[in-house]
Amino acid sequence: MPTGKVFSEDPIHQPLVHVKRIELLRNVCRDAVLRNLSHTTVSKFVLDRIFVCDKHKILFCQTPKVGNTQWKKVLIVLNGAFSSIDEIPENIVHDHEKNGLPRLSSFSDSEIQKRLNLYFKFFIVRDPFERLISAFKDKFVHNPRFEPWYRHEIAPGIIRKYRKNHTETRGLQFEDFVRYLGDPNHRWLDVQFGDHIIHWVTYVELCAPCEIMYNVIGHHETLEDDAPYILKEAGIDHLVSYPTIPPGITVYNKTKVERYFSGISKRDIRRLYARFEGDFKLFGYQEPDFLLN
Repeated sequence: MPTGKVFSEDPIHQPLVHVKRIELLRNVCRDAVLRNLSHTTVSKFVLDRIFVCDKHKILFCQTPKVGNTQWKKVLIVLNGAFSSIDEIPENIVHDHEKNGLPRLSSFSDSEIQKRLNLYFKFFIVRDPFERLISAFKDKFVHNPRFEPWYRHEIAPGIIRKYRKNHTETRGLQFEDFVRYLGDPNHRWLDVQFGDHIIHWVTYVELCAPCEIMYNVIGHHETLEDDAPYILKEAGIDHLVSYPTIPPGITVYNKTKVERYFSGISKRDIRRLYARFEGDFKLFGYQEPDFLLN
C-alpha cells in the first residue's frame, strides 16, 4: 500500500512521499510496455473532468468515488460562490450550472494551454479495485442521490451482454459489472452510457496523468496527511480547510475487496486487472495477488 503515515509527525519529510509519487508516475509513463495503459489524449472528455479556480490558479481533476465532493466544496468556496463549506447545499455541489466551478473544457485552446502550464494541478486516487466496489455500491446498490438511470438503463445493458445465466433475474451483480469492465470491447457499451462511465473508467482515461504534469497526487488512504499538504502547496491553507475526515473511512479494506471478488472467476479478475494495471502501477498500488493467483 502507498505509505504516507510514516512521516505525519515530521513535516520536513512529508514532501518526500510526494516527490516519490511523482517520480514513480514519470517512470511508469516512460515504460514502453505499459504505454497503452498509461497514455491517453487530452480530449474534451479529460478537459470536462478538470475544474478551474482562476482566482487562486488551481486545476482539480475529478476522480469519482475518491472523496471528490469535498474537494469540489473547497473550490466552490475559493471561487467565492459561498463563504463556507457548511453553507453549500448538497444539491448544488454537483449542479454545474449553479456551483460556480467552470470546467477546463469551457475555455479556448490557448486559455486551456495557459492554465495547464501555469496553474497548480492535482487529483486524488485510491486502490483501483476498491474504487470499483465503491462505484458499484453507490450507483447500482444504494444509489443515494436517486439517479434511476443507473438501475433502469445502464444495469440492463450490462446484464444483457455479460450475464452468463439468463434465467437469473436479480439486478446487476458485481460479477456482471466486472465482466463488462474487463471486456477489451467495453467501449461499445461505454458510448451508449455517455459520461456516466466516469465512475468506473481508469484514472488514466479521466485525468491523463502522463500528458498533464500534475503537481501533487493525493492518496485516499493517506488523506489525513495529503489534504493539508495539498492546501499548503496550492497556497490556500490560510483560506479554507478540508472537511473533517471520519475516522477509518480512508483505510484500505482488504477483507471487503476479498469478499466482493470471492465468487468471481480468476479469468474475469485477470481481465479486469489487465485493464486497470496502468492505474495500479502509475500510483504505486500493489498488484492484488490474493485475487489473481
